[in-house]
This record gives sequence, C-alpha cells and structure tokens, in this order.
Amino acid sequence: MNATAARLRVGDTVTGRSYVEPRDRTREQPQLITGTVAQIGSGWTGVDDVLGYVWVRLSCGREAKALVRDVEKTAAPLAGEGNRPRHT
Repeated sequence: MNATAARLRVGDTVTGRSYVEPRDRTREQPQLITGTVAQIGSGWTGVDDVLGYVWVRLSCGREAKALVRDVEKTAAPLAGEGNRPRHT
C-alpha cells in the first residue's frame, strides 16, 4: 500500500470517480461513485507503488475500482441510506 492510501481505511465512506483502464475507455467511462471502502490495494505486487487502488462497495452491492487520489472520505451515511455493505 502506498503512503497516499494510508489516509483511507476499510469501512470508510468515500465519494469520487471510478477508475477505468485506458484500454477499456472506448466502452466504459469513469462514473461518480459513493460507497464504503472494501479493499485497499490491488493485490498485485508492485502495482500499488505506481497506482494506489481502492475497491469501493456501492449501495447496489457491486464494487468499483478507484484510485486513491480520485476519492475523498465523506461523513458516514445515516442508517438506511444504503451505502454500507450488506450483511448476510
């Protein structure tokens, strides 16, 4: 995990833009997202030194990849707003 990612923790509520790989931008564009940080880092050795990824769980239950530099921490949502992970 790079130093920039250290300002975020799993469970933080964030808002910002999703990240789309350059090769995929002809069919997909970055979207505004709000959700809960589910994972910090890509899981791939060396990648996080160049691009600090986070995975954000959205209210629909899906996850979106974002760059740490493209999201900001926000206040925790009120209960019932749907931005927290679903419990099973």
